[in-house]
Amino acid sequence: MGKFTEYKLPLKSLPEGVHEFEYHLDKKFFENMESPDIHDADLQVHLTVTHKRGLYSLAFHITGTITLICDRCLDDLVLPVETDYDINVKYGEDYNDESDDLLVIPESDNYLNVAYMLYDTVALTIPMKHVHPLGKCNRQMSQMLKKHRARPVGEDADLEEQLIDEMDSMDDDSQEAEPPTDPRWDALKGLAGTENPGNE
Repeated sequence: MGKFTEYKLPLKSLPEGVHEFEYHLDKKFFENMESPDIHDADLQVHLTVTHKRGLYSLAFHITGTITLICDRCLDDLVLPVETDYDINVKYGEDYNDESDDLLVIPESDNYLNVAYMLYDTVALTIPMKHVHPLGKCNRQMSQMLKKHRARPVGEDADLEEQLIDEMDSMDDDSQEAEPPTDPRWDALKGLAGTENPGNE
């Protein structure tokens, strides 16, 4: 039995009408896909196939969660997923996927394996940066990064300072303090208070 046998859709044997299919995507599915980003998953897939006059309209609806690794603290980062993907499929002489909304498969194919469609649909939901919201990273790892960070020079220095500022704000997230003020404004406020002493 192949890795993705359960995702083979028996298109040729489907009579005209509407057909429903359910799939579950878990850690094993993404391991088999050799996914570099997705380390775990709990996804439900609902597929509706509408067959009419030789055209198969596939409508995927995927919901659940995927687990990535946070780029900043290396802890698990669980992301919610809710996405849709629609495509039309028909039989033809040769395989052709040049169109975004129409897939042509050879007449000799009795099945359509939808595993890669599912994988691509989920992968497109992954953000470019895999990071926890500010204040949600592993605090110990954040402190270790600050302690052992390399000190870049030149163009990277500003970027590093920005990252350090973000990690500082993460470490203070549990303390409900007033936001820090700009010392330049503090100095101006002090001047404003002594400008007209006769008005007191």
